[in-house]
Parts: sequence; structure tokens; C-alpha cells
Amino acid sequence: MTSVAAKRPLKRNNQIHLEILLFLHGCTHTRPLGGSPRTDVHPSRQVIAIVVDDKIYEVDKKKLIEKSDYFRALYSSGMKESTEDSVELQGLSIPGLELVLEFINTSKVQVVNETLEDLIETASFLQVTSILKLLTSEIRLDNCVELYNLSGIYGTHDLRSSCLKYMSCYYHPILRRPEFSRLPSAVRDQVREMRMKGSATLVAIGDFTCLSLDVPDQDQPWSMLRYGEVEQRWKPLSNQLPPDMVNVRGYGSTVLDNYLFIGGGYRMTSQEISAVHCYNPCRNEWNHVAPLNQKRSNFKLLAVQGKLFAVGGQCLGTVECYCPEQDWWTCVSSMPDPLTEFSACECQGFIYVIGGYTARDRNTSVLRYCPTSDSWAVFRSCSVHIRKQQMLSVEDTIYLVGGYTHELQTGWCRRRPSQTEDVLTVHSYNVTTGEWLQLKENTSKSGLNLTCALHNDGIYMMSRDVSPLTSLEHRVFLKYNIFSDAWEAFRRFPALGQNTLLCSLYLPNVL
Repeated sequence: MTSVAAKRPLKRNNQIHLEILLFLHGCTHTRPLGGSPRTDVHPSRQVIAIVVDDKIYEVDKKKLIEKSDYFRALYSSGMKESTEDSVELQGLSIPGLELVLEFINTSKVQVVNETLEDLIETASFLQVTSILKLLTSEIRLDNCVELYNLSGIYGTHDLRSSCLKYMSCYYHPILRRPEFSRLPSAVRDQVREMRMKGSATLVAIGDFTCLSLDVPDQDQPWSMLRYGEVEQRWKPLSNQLPPDMVNVRGYGSTVLDNYLFIGGGYRMTSQEISAVHCYNPCRNEWNHVAPLNQKRSNFKLLAVQGKLFAVGGQCLGTVECYCPEQDWWTCVSSMPDPLTEFSACECQGFIYVIGGYTARDRNTSVLRYCPTSDSWAVFRSCSVHIRKQQMLSVEDTIYLVGGYTHELQTGWCRRRPSQTEDVLTVHSYNVTTGEWLQLKENTSKSGLNLTCALHNDGIYMMSRDVSPLTSLEHRVFLKYNIFSDAWEAFRRFPALGQNTLLCSLYLPNVL
């Protein structure tokens, strides 16, 4: 009998000759169980007895050689031990061995959390690599962290990579697992950063009709498109909006951790809603998350310091915060006054609110919210009144696109007329210096009813609604290059769309 002791852990990729393997694991005496190998079960079948403690397991030798690199090395070594009809294994768990032998016999294995370590330890020791490959398809939210840890202990690198990919793909759900928080911060950061791999892609969401796309016709209009910058052509994403998102307007939207969140709004019946949906590009699927505490529309949904903030709304000054770890919204400090037609964005970890109207007058203050202290303050006063702008930020500069701008005092910024009425403009506001600038103007295009996204080197702008009757000035498909201070046009954009939203996401290369 060949006796081999298992020492934890043995990496599965140590493909070594039997002589070295037996030396490392303490080969002891050998003896035959009963003379020549058993052939009583079937004339062509040779049975090997696997002995662990006081238990004996009989397994087809051919299957052992097929499934286990360990036994393949043993029985091809030419040594005396390779002719014996039994092998004694020491140091392996009974549950782990039984699971591995079940797989060797049936090509099936039961994967349960309670015996994961036993299974991986034994499969690694016996070098049953097909089990380790099978485990990559058994990764779930409730076992991926443990599988990740075990893959590090036993050197199963492919499984380790698969666990990282899984945790990245399901990043927000895995944040809610207490075991994930116990991983080293470097690993948690790596998981989050992996969500930003792939191709940064401009994505449009809406109700698109009469598309001149190189795709087969379908009964339902496309609702998700992606822009191929090399081909300069829009292509459909093989996904549709959830039915309860169709015909919802006045919603808030933002991107956090490469998830697109769309929440609130109102239906065609003017009924406000509180539902929040989340699109995961890694899975190309939509899911519900916790609804808002308050139904709200025409509000701003912003991503700040790893959380979402729903700011204001129609006749609302309240603010609530969504934490992905808890999948829950909590109320935070309200704005000083409810505002309508205001603009807002995140900049350097703060929320900035500009323009709009209070119940009494124009809002000419720049408001700033600090998430750390949960407090609002008047950051600066404006000598200009703005409303209905789209706001985005890069470092310490806020960009304001479109909308209405009305100068209250002369000399508030350089290169601008006293008032813009339905003219497409791009302004900037530096939160460090307080400097306002008009950067670009296009008098032939409307600055109202736009959707904008910061993507690569520019701000992309599109009209939210384009129908066959829409005039040219309200058909806006432009890019403002923030580095060259120049307009650039979209190419080959589908002409018709309703309720359009533009955003930038990292899409897997397979989509």
C-alpha cells in the first residue's frame, strides 16, 4: 500500500513527478491488498482502493488517471508503487475526499458552503483541475468571498480571478455582505476599479424610432443605443427598458460605480413615482433598488462620495441619500428653500446648486452641500440668474450647458451678451477662484430640453425629444471639446427619439 500524507496547502499547478511528490508528502510502506489488482467487477476494470483513516473507497483506476493529475503521475512513474492496488492518503478530510471521488466517478459534485474548504483542499492536493474549473461556474454572492480566500490559500489562480470578476460584476450587492468588508482594502479597491475596465462608451436611452441602423427590423423600437466612435455610428444595445420605466419623464439620473441609476419622475398621467432602477452594464441588465422615501420629479440625482443624493424636486426642498451598502434611502438636511428650474452637480466631493426660483424670487446664490457635515451654506452670490441649465464638473470647474441666462449686473463674465434666450451656450464656473466664463455659443441651436454627458475629452449634448416636426434649431447633436474649446458634430445619429437620456458607461467588450 502506498501511504501519502497531505500537507496543507498544495498548489494545484505544481505538476511534479511522482518521485518528488512522494518525497514531499512522506511516502511510507506499501503492501498489496490481496495480490493482483481487482478485476472482479468487470473484466477490463481495475479497481484501486483509496484508504483514509479507517475508510476504504474503491475507484476505477482508469477514472483516477483521467481526472487526477496526481494519480496520473503515480501510475505513469514506473515505480514499484505504481503497481499496487491501494493508496493510503493521510491528512485529507473525509468530506473532501468523498466529494472529489464522487466527481471522479460521476463527473458531478455537490457544492455547498459548509464543505468548500474540504473540497478545494482535496481537489488541489489530488490535482483534480476539472473540479477547480467547475467551481468558477458555482460562484455566488454567498460564497464568492470564501472562494476568493480559499483560492489564495491553495493557489487556484483561475478561481481567484473568477471571484474577483464576479465581485466586480455584482459590486453593489457584494458591498452588502459583511465578509466583503473584512477583505483587505487593496482588494476591495481592486474590485471597484475592475468595474471601470472595458470601453468607455456613450450610451443613449429613450424611445427611438425610424432608425437607420445596420440591424434587422424588430417589432418594438430600440430603447438603448451605444455610440461606436471608430465607426461613428450608433448601434443598438441588446436590452430594453423595464416596462414600468416607459413613458416616465422628469426623472433623475446619474452614474455611480459604473451603474446607471434612474429614479423618480412622473408618468403621462402626471402621477409622480418613487421607484428607482439600476442598469448594470457588466451584466447588461436592469434591476430595482430601494425606492425613494418621497415621490419626486424634476429633481437632481447626484453621485457624491460613493452615495446617491436626490436633491429637491417639484415643490420640494428635501434631500435624501442612498447608501449602496444598505440599499436604503435616508433623509438628510434640506435645501434652505425649495427651488424649481435649478441646476446642480457634484464637484470635488460637494454638491453645488445654482439658479432657479424660490417661492418668492430668483435664486442668485450658489449653494453648497457638504455630505460630511450634512449642512448647506451659501457659497457665493451670483450677478447672473440662470435656469434650466445642465451642469457637469471636471476637477474644480463646473460647466453649465444651455438653459436661460439673465445678467443682473454688468461685467459678471467675459465675452457674453447681457441675456441669452433659447441659445445654446457653454459657461464655466471655477469653484476655487469664483471666475465665470462664457466659453462657447451657438446661436443657431436651442439650449433648452437637452441631455448632456461628460465623455472622454468633451461634453456631449443631445435634444431630449426629436420628432419629424422638430425644427433644425431644436435638433442638437453636438460635442463641446473642453480642451480645444471647439464644437464638434455627431455623425450618423438616428434622427428620431423621445425622452432621451445620454450617459457615459464602461461597457464590456463583448456587448
